[in-house]
Amino acid sequence: MPLLLLPFVLLVLLALALLLWPLGLWQRYRAGRSRRRARPGWVSFNAFALLLSSVLFLLGAGIGAIWIDGAASNAGAGLLAGVAIGVAGLWLARLEAGDGRLHYTANAWLVAALVLLVAARIALGAWQAWHRAFEGVPAPVPWPWLADPASLWAMGGLLLGYHLAFAWGLRRQLRRLGMLSRRRTR
Repeated sequence: MPLLLLPFVLLVLLALALLLWPLGLWQRYRAGRSRRRARPGWVSFNAFALLLSSVLFLLGAGIGAIWIDGAASNAGAGLLAGVAIGVAGLWLARLEAGDGRLHYTANAWLVAALVLLVAARIALGAWQAWHRAFEGVPAPVPWPWLADPASLWAMGGLLLGYHLAFAWGLRRQLRRLGMLSRRRTR
């Protein structure tokens, strides 16, 4: 009897996650478009951590290319596209400097587009899994590239590149405003 309880608990947790998923996306949208303070130390830490993450991401994509055709090229293309979108996002963001502080508000339309892109990719993956489970064949998609597992590398690169460019752009803005000092030698 207790063994039957485990699958039931797992199903309840899965159902709860599926029900809370739209709320999580809404919270991600709200957090993404809120006004935030750019703290110089955290912005620098974030920029360097994202740079390290990008290097590790590309290294992982290179290793993943052994099993997934096009993983490295899709990851690189996604990263480059994400950097371009991040530069555009920084240009569209509202920056407010004053009292020795920098506040920024990301563009709401761009944040919504990125959240919807993630939601669409997750929905496409769920639909493909459902179709394969019940039909036994891959789901037909209008763009075959989307059905390829390497497209997940492109999506990851896009999101990582966006945040990488945005963080480095914020760091550059802080340095230009004199809020991020260079290391002083004694």
